[in-house]
Amino acid sequence: MSKSKNILLAVTGGIAAYKAIDLASRLVKEGYNINVLMTDNAQHFVNPLSFSSIIDKPVVTELFNQESPIEHITLADWADLTVIAPATANIIGKIASGIADDLLSTTVMAATTPVLLIPAMNTNMYTNSIVQSNLKKLHNFGYKILPPASGRLACGTYGEGRYPDNEEILFAIKSFLTHQQRDLEGKKVLVTLGSCREYLDPMRYISNVSSGKMGLAIARSAYFRGAEVTVVAGKITEKLPHYLNAVEVTTSAEMAEQVFKNSDSMDIIVMNAAVTDFQPIQEERDKIKKDSLSDTIELAFKPTTDILKELGNRKKKDQILIGFAAETQNIEENARKKLVGKKADMIVANHINTAGQNNTEMLLVTTNKAEPVSGSKLDAAHKMWDFIGTNKL
Repeated sequence: MSKSKNILLAVTGGIAAYKAIDLASRLVKEGYNINVLMTDNAQHFVNPLSFSSIIDKPVVTELFNQESPIEHITLADWADLTVIAPATANIIGKIASGIADDLLSTTVMAATTPVLLIPAMNTNMYTNSIVQSNLKKLHNFGYKILPPASGRLACGTYGEGRYPDNEEILFAIKSFLTHQQRDLEGKKVLVTLGSCREYLDPMRYISNVSSGKMGLAIARSAYFRGAEVTVVAGKITEKLPHYLNAVEVTTSAEMAEQVFKNSDSMDIIVMNAAVTDFQPIQEERDKIKKDSLSDTIELAFKPTTDILKELGNRKKKDQILIGFAAETQNIEENARKKLVGKKADMIVANHINTAGQNNTEMLLVTTNKAEPVSGSKLDAAHKMWDFIGTNKL
């Protein structure tokens, strides 16, 4: 993805306005060209100097400026993406009603490129039927919306309305700069991710190498393309995004239970998790003491449920089943064997040394094709969805 994209960061008058300073800093570090627009109310919460120091240029604050009399048109034409963070109930209502009476609302009305809103406000305000109706209207008009998180708010209440993590906003920005289509709208997608653990005793377990980053990228990209996403997550190194329906599990048996529980209602199932292939025949109730062991230790194992194979056996008509294969050699050959043996529609194969990294190289293997994709894991995930749509799996 090009790092020369132009992003207009618009800050409105919510208590979370200070968090947009960190967002601006992250965008600069990512290499984007940034302009910051602040409403009058936003300046009551944050000094424009905080932003201008980061982006190394003045913050835009006035609609009527003699030096740039049509600033709203100039900014709208310049931006590849406009991000309103935080987006208050006021600006949401204005845009939804077609009101253009200040710098931000007129800029948005003139925008021909995507606009991403980050709602953040008091829970009662956010859940108000008028605000929800306005958000639904904007969604139908094609505006991008990242829902708020839940938690303790500045007013002391708990609930929806909390400004989301800036890292998640960055993922949304990167997605909407390159992939604006809603080709997965109306689809239900199940993604498994992370690693499972099989315990020998309360202290020790066997597991597979997996950070969960690739699975999270697949889940995020599916969500940003309009899907209703359910995640069954084993152990991962990152926080689960707040906007995904997520179930956390530990063992392969727990993962199998949750996958089978949800599989029948899914249009697409992506088995990305590193599920352990075997488990101890017996899990000790107490910690195995070192002095009780001989010089040679023998452990007995039994196979775990082959979740992907079982899904292949019970796959419904028009349901898409995607498996993953982390290999150390003969990547395409092993992927094709898995494709046939598991009755999957596609196997995504990669070398095991990409586990835990932010970038990846993968091979998308179907009956007739083997297409390599590479880049950041989010880019690769979007390319996977592009491949699925293009090849009509």
